[in-house]
Amino acid sequence: MPSGKDMPRSNCPIACALDLLGDRWTLVVLRDVLLGQRRTFSEIATDEGIATNTLTDRLERLIEAGVLERRRDPLDGRSRRYVPTECGLELIPVLVELMVWGSKHTLGTVPAELVARAVSDREALLAELVDHARDADK
Repeated sequence: MPSGKDMPRSNCPIACALDLLGDRWTLVVLRDVLLGQRRTFSEIATDEGIATNTLTDRLERLIEAGVLERRRDPLDGRSRRYVPTECGLELIPVLVELMVWGSKHTLGTVPAELVARAVSDREALLAELVDHARDADK
């Protein structure tokens, strides 16, 4: 049973999801892991300038929530890899919808072909992204 800071502020599923995902960095971390196939701490930390303590916190929260798992790197036993769980893979459609919305309504950019595919052939794109996210751990 959750207690203290882990208690949801309401029973609304949107509020509960925002409690987990709704800060400045969490969806960016998930973008990198789920869509960018970045698996190591240093790969995830590369582009956005996220502070290492913040990245550590977000990764730990996502692990505790069952969205990501930390696994030993098969090529380097000293390193750890962050891989999506099935729960995490279910966030791919959310990220794709945010990408489409953001490309239409913000200054953010993404290749036009990707947005076109997300609109015209969404299911095929989502299946491909899920397959890539799963394969990146192999």
